[in-house]
Amino acid sequence: MNKYRPRIADILLEECLEAFGAVLIEGAKACGKSTTAKQQAKSVLIMDDPKERSHYQELANTDITILLNGKTPRLIDEWQLAPKFWDAIRYVVDVRGEEGQFILTGSAVPAKPGDKDEMTHTGTGRYARLRMRPMTLWESGESNGGISLEDLFCGKQGMNAENNLSLEQVAFLTCRGGWPNALGKRTERASLLQAKEYVKSIVESDISRVDGVERNPDRALNIMRSYARNIASQASVGTIADDISGNEGIVIGEKTIVSYINALRQIFVIEDSKAWNPNLRSKTAIRTTDTRYFVDPSVGIAAMGLSPKDLINDMNTFGFFFENLVVRDLRVYAELMGGKVEHYRDKNNLECDIVVRLPNGKYGLIEVKLGSDKGIQEGIASLSVLSRLLDMKSMPAFRAILTATGRFAYQREDGIYIIPVGCLRP
Repeated sequence: MNKYRPRIADILLEECLEAFGAVLIEGAKACGKSTTAKQQAKSVLIMDDPKERSHYQELANTDITILLNGKTPRLIDEWQLAPKFWDAIRYVVDVRGEEGQFILTGSAVPAKPGDKDEMTHTGTGRYARLRMRPMTLWESGESNGGISLEDLFCGKQGMNAENNLSLEQVAFLTCRGGWPNALGKRTERASLLQAKEYVKSIVESDISRVDGVERNPDRALNIMRSYARNIASQASVGTIADDISGNEGIVIGEKTIVSYINALRQIFVIEDSKAWNPNLRSKTAIRTTDTRYFVDPSVGIAAMGLSPKDLINDMNTFGFFFENLVVRDLRVYAELMGGKVEHYRDKNNLECDIVVRLPNGKYGLIEVKLGSDKGIQEGIASLSVLSRLLDMKSMPAFRAILTATGRFAYQREDGIYIIPVGCLRP
């Protein structure tokens, strides 16, 4: 069994509690929000407790302050079931004038101020927002952590490490995902069931519960399957509609597709990547369409009914889902430094899969390849061409190829790193 490491969210939550009166932890269901919050909370209120839910709702509608009494930090789990908590906590934080009073967890985006009477204030200055995602390979113990993302940004030279993961293992990890409940199971089959049941819960319940709009489970699954077929691309809604028609044999209007995609975004099932707009030496039209990703590659894989063996037998599909896995991990690693993950593509179809950007202006360019010599050489060529287009005053802190395979992580003579994902850490 792998030795699990502390979650990066644990560190971020502790920092937020020191700086703000309340912290809102958002993220997909079953990614570990409640567990992380309970480790630092001194009292807990679970709003969706079947035995107490109706009672809590009644109190929330009559005198919600009763539910706020308890040792601090006080955790309000699934707070969005009673949106009045938002303003009530903001007021209590103002009155007490102390940090670390409340932790809120939720698996759906809260309503915007003005959408509901219960929420009238943004919470600026009172709330910190913390996005939590499924576990990274470093957190779950599969990555040995020989190469640090922070060291790459600091310009440390000559780093190297040995990779312990085979292509078959990476295929399994991509299918299993980073769901805490999928780890440590006696069989691989049991581990893979977690993502399958998660998808079933999404289409049969969660996608309708998020905003009270009844949605068809079969239609939801069709859209998720199409999203999976277009993973790591900038597919338009029209493209998705055509894909559903061609592959599923049904017609779904674009307006309906947008509604379903927005609902999936609200429950943190999908998390697209924004386009990066760099300073270039010459004017080049940059494509600004988002790149399609799930919060975890296992969601799309489970929606399509694929297995690790299927990925090995279809390396093209494997490559796209592997890119989603890398994006998932880098989002978490970058967040520890306040960074963001974006992508680059211009009118000439020159691409960079991942751009990790920090608040201080530093950035790193990353191409994702399964590990073939041809793929790595293509990645190196793309990074070299893009580097020549960039303004010399703002060059990347590092350039890297992240791979699924390869025995070693090392730095080439041209400065580009070749790093198996099983060697990466924050």
